[in-house]
Amino acid sequence: MGEAKWLWAIRDGWTMSQRSLKHIFREAESLLMAIGLPVVVMLMFVYVFGGAIQTGTDYVNYVVPGVIITCAGFGSSLIAVSVTKDMSGGLFERFRSMPLQPSSLMVGHVIGGYIRNVLATTVVFGVALLIGFRPEAGLIEWLGVIGVLTLYMLSINWLFVVLGLLTKSIETASAFTFPMLFLPYLSSAFVPTETMPTWLHAFAEHQPMTPLIETLRGQLIGTPIENNLWLSAVWFGGLLIVSVAVASLLFRRRRSE
Repeated sequence: MGEAKWLWAIRDGWTMSQRSLKHIFREAESLLMAIGLPVVVMLMFVYVFGGAIQTGTDYVNYVVPGVIITCAGFGSSLIAVSVTKDMSGGLFERFRSMPLQPSSLMVGHVIGGYIRNVLATTVVFGVALLIGFRPEAGLIEWLGVIGVLTLYMLSINWLFVVLGLLTKSIETASAFTFPMLFLPYLSSAFVPTETMPTWLHAFAEHQPMTPLIETLRGQLIGTPIENNLWLSAVWFGGLLIVSVAVASLLFRRRRSE
């Protein structure tokens, strides 16, 4: 009986994932924005600001990890809007009367968002290579990049599910995602933190995006990683666990309303 329940959950989760993917490809403007905005940001920083920023390496190599994180964050933020739309519209009420595993709706949004992020990140990597990005990563380092990015994407996907469940309107859901999208700009993503004012340097050094970006930078171009890998695992592993638990609690509460 327990095995049948797990198979039911997997089946329903995959069904909702397919639904999310269909929405992603039908709403082409959202997919193009998730890809185009990070590419524009990368081109702007490389060609407009790159010549004035000293990083100790070619600026395009320095900036790509931060652009990838920005790309993933923007793609994931669309989940909050989608969840709010489902929960505030008639779709959620219809699902309540159907024999679906309750968590499958959230899982569908998370998996759909992850695949959208993978597509967008791949395009960003491709454009970066065209404008001069030259990674030094070997097989182990590339596997590390995939692992770190997967942890980051899943954790913020679930975080944005939480935000979508907390809000009642699409406008509010969109506004709630802004602080998370802004964090990479207050990290070592685009400039070394040593160049920042003292008060901002302290914040940039101790917020979660900086160790994440330094880990990716070390894996891709060979800069020192030090303890940033473990800090990233703690930050985003903890965020994933907490977000899944809170999302489950909020979803059960919304079902009982």
